Amino acid sequence: MWVIHLEWVEQFKKEILEFKWVVLVDFWAERCGPCRMLWPILEELNTENEWKNVKIAKINVENPENWPLARSFQVSSIPAVFVLKNGEVVKPIIGVNPKNVYQEAIDQYLT
Repeated sequence: MWVIHLEWVEQFKKEILEFKWVVLVDFWAERCGPCRMLWPILEELNTENEWKNVKIAKINVENPENWPLARSFQVSSIPAVFVLKNGEVVKPIIGVNPKNVYQEAIDQYLT
């Protein structure tokens, strides 16, 4: 599993949309308290799923270069996590949720 802090749309296309497994895309902002609460959950998932074909990408919506990407996902509130498989959104998870919600999504789409 790789945690990637993406700052450019082109990097997103290469690292995420072309990845053939599961990706959790977290739209966040530094000023967002709930976003900061979600980070340790994603870190735990990263550690616990180390050998699975999973990536976690964090997209900072405060960076204007990422605004087109946030618009393409129709992000209206943060944190917003989108589960992708083979480059396609299969499940949105809005807000901060218990770790098991994210783990179940990983497990569901890895099979």
